[in-house]
Amino acid sequence: MFYRESGQFKTSYAADQALLPIAQDRWFVVLVIALAFVVVPLWADEYWLQAVLLQFLIYAMAAMGLNLLLGYAGQLSLGTGGFMAVGAYAAYKITTAFPDLNIIVVFMLAGLCAAGVGILFGIPSLRIKGFYLAVATLASQFFLVWLFNKVPWFYNYNPSGTLTAPPREIFGYLVTGPRALPEVRYLVALTLVAVFALLARNLVRGRVGRSWMAIRDMDIAAEIIGFRPFQTKLMAFAISSFYCGLAGAMQLFLWLGSVETEAFDIIVSFLVLFMVIIGGLGSTLGSFLGAGFITLVPIFLTNAPRLVGLDMAADLQKHLELMIFGSLIIFFLITEPLGLARLWQVTKEKLRRWPFPY
Repeated sequence: MFYRESGQFKTSYAADQALLPIAQDRWFVVLVIALAFVVVPLWADEYWLQAVLLQFLIYAMAAMGLNLLLGYAGQLSLGTGGFMAVGAYAAYKITTAFPDLNIIVVFMLAGLCAAGVGILFGIPSLRIKGFYLAVATLASQFFLVWLFNKVPWFYNYNPSGTLTAPPREIFGYLVTGPRALPEVRYLVALTLVAVFALLARNLVRGRVGRSWMAIRDMDIAAEIIGFRPFQTKLMAFAISSFYCGLAGAMQLFLWLGSVETEAFDIIVSFLVLFMVIIGGLGSTLGSFLGAGFITLVPIFLTNAPRLVGLDMAADLQKHLELMIFGSLIIFFLITEPLGLARLWQVTKEKLRRWPFPY
C-alpha cells in the first residue's frame, strides 16, 4: 500500500518529533496548500469564494480558538460569539481612528483587544468549572452583545447601528470594501488561517500545550507537580479569545463587509461549539473538519432536494439542519467523542497496517 512509513528512518529526536514525520503526510499537506492557494482562486466562482470558502475559513479560525480552550485546556465556553464581536468592533474602531494603519496590524490589535476581554471573563474559571463556567461565559455573550447595542460610541454613532468595513489595501490590492475582489479576500483569509493553524499546532505540542492538558486532565494534580492554574487558565482564555476576535474581524472586513450585533448572537457560539464537538476535541484538524461540515450541510440541504425534483420550504430545511446537527452531536458523544478527526486518524492507522488493519 502507498501509505507506509517503512524505510523512512529518523536519525535525530527532532526528526522523530516533527510535525509531520511521515513523508506521505507532508506531500498531502503540500498538495492541499497548493490547491488552496493556486487552483481554488483560479477556478472557483464568486459564490463559492464569498458564500462558502470565506465562511469556512472564518469559522475554522473561531473553532480553533474554542478548541484551544475547550479541547486542550478543558475550559467550557459559550461566549465565542461575544469574543468575535469584540474583535469586529475593535477592528472597526481602530480602522476608523487610524485610517493609514495596515489592515493586518488592525486584525492583530483587534485580536489583542479580544484577548484582554477574554482574560477578564476568564477570571471566574479560577474558582468554578464545568456547567457553572459555561453559565459564566454565557453571561459574557449576552453582556457584550448588549454593550455593543447600547453604547453608540462603538459604531461611531451611526443611526442604523451597522458596522461597514472601509476600503483598505495590502501591497496595492484592495482587500476590504465593496470593490475588493473575492479572490483577494479569500487569499488574505487563507493566509491568516494557515499561519495561525501552524502556530496553534506548534503551541499545543510545546510547554504551553502540555500545561493546558495537565490542567484539563486533573487540575489539582497539575498544581501539585508545579503547574500554575492561574496563569495557565488565563493564558488559555487569552489565546482562545485572540483567535475568536481575529475571526470576528475577518468576518466583518473579509466576508460580510457590513454587520450588526445579530451576526454575533448566541447561535454563533453554539455553531462554533458544534464544530468543535463534531470535528474533534483537542485537534487542530478537527476544527477544520467541523467547520467544513457545518458550512456544507446547509448547502447540501438546499440543493439536494432540487436534484431529485423536490421543492422543500426554507423553514423545513432549517429544521432538518438543526435535527441533523443535534443527531450527529449525540452520535459523536456516544460513539466517538473525539469526532471526525479521530475517524480520520483511525483510517490512517488502518492504511499503515494494510492488509492487516485490525
